[in-house]
Amino acid sequence: NAASVLFLIYVVLAGQVLICRNYKGDVDMAEIDHFMPLLMQHEEEGLVSPVISHGSVHFLWIKHSNLYLVATTNKNSNASLVYSFLYKIVEVFTEYFKELEEESIQDNFVVVYELLDELMDFGFPQTTDSKILQEYITQEGAKLEVAKSKVPTTVTNAVSWRSEGIKYKKNEVFIDVIESINVLVNANGSVMSSDIVGSIKLKTMLSGMPELRLGLNDRVLFALTGRDKGKTVVMEDVKFHQCVRLSRFESDRTISFIPPDGESELMSYRINTHVKPLIWIESVIEKFSHSRVEIMVKAKGQFKKQSVANNVEVRVPVPSDADSPKFKTSTGNAKYVPEKNLVVWTIKSFPGGKEFLMRAHFGLPSVENDEAEGKPPITVKFEIPYFTVSGIQVRYMKIIEKSGYQALPWVRYITQSGDYQLRTNV
Repeated sequence: NAASVLFLIYVVLAGQVLICRNYKGDVDMAEIDHFMPLLMQHEEEGLVSPVISHGSVHFLWIKHSNLYLVATTNKNSNASLVYSFLYKIVEVFTEYFKELEEESIQDNFVVVYELLDELMDFGFPQTTDSKILQEYITQEGAKLEVAKSKVPTTVTNAVSWRSEGIKYKKNEVFIDVIESINVLVNANGSVMSSDIVGSIKLKTMLSGMPELRLGLNDRVLFALTGRDKGKTVVMEDVKFHQCVRLSRFESDRTISFIPPDGESELMSYRINTHVKPLIWIESVIEKFSHSRVEIMVKAKGQFKKQSVANNVEVRVPVPSDADSPKFKTSTGNAKYVPEKNLVVWTIKSFPGGKEFLMRAHFGLPSVENDEAEGKPPITVKFEIPYFTVSGIQVRYMKIIEKSGYQALPWVRYITQSGDYQLRTNV
């Protein structure tokens, strides 16, 4: 069972309901009045939960920007399905309106109601692919009734994510393998936790109804087939787009699918492994009797020399009462962001094996401030093209279509920072 009622609530208006859709009629519409008071009470008590109950009614909610999306049910519903659906709504509305906020909802009431009717039917998720929805629900209100009579057969097809009759002059598939590194380093320089979160994204420009097969250097697959050549990876928490034949993957690890047209995320995965921080940061922060603070930060690229990290940002926290900033850098630019109490050191191009320095000097007010401030970590942002830290590889992409046309697959690898934090002593 999915949600009985779906509400969008605008927080700033003290819980005012912007729009709602009652799918099954088994929950009283007035029940939503209890949601905000209960949520605020739980926040005050430090007991915030993704599920809030009032009598026999359960509120399952997520927050996006300053909106709450709330599903209500009085049954023992599948919570995972409800949350997947709520996040899918955010995704679809964002693709339609660019931003999901109070204004975009109020400016598009008609389209929003049309979408809610197509996304769910009598409490059960229905068509949730925005590309297919955009074929018959347009953003011009006047066209809605005309479009309604031309609902594409795709909606009722077995392949509900791809329309028939797609044609391209040049048939190509672009594959992006993007890995984000999450690292937490303690003040002593030891890596406390690290993992890699990866995603394989496609941009498909293929005619007809092609059948694709993707081959990776998957350790489980190599073990099944008795091969053990070269580097392999063990992927955990693998999640696929609905187009992938799960039964086939479970039986022989083959990733077989008919792709959606255009851009899509084919799969995501996690690799739980010890990762050496690719950009290592050493910092010395000295405070002088509440009159000034001096910061020295050294950044070193701990990745192979052939690679280059782009758009590196080292964010160094500074005391909230700092002023009169002065900077000296061996490369790049440093700037003070007072509203965030940060120094942001930007290096456009950072080759592997290189080491750079940044020095910052701040004045502090002469009045002593004994207020104990927290010790926020240094965070780093970066992107390294043509490189994956896990060593994952696309071994092949087979493209089969009944017309027998030739198609080219293109592969690109990118490593970027995820939650990348280095704690400091001071």
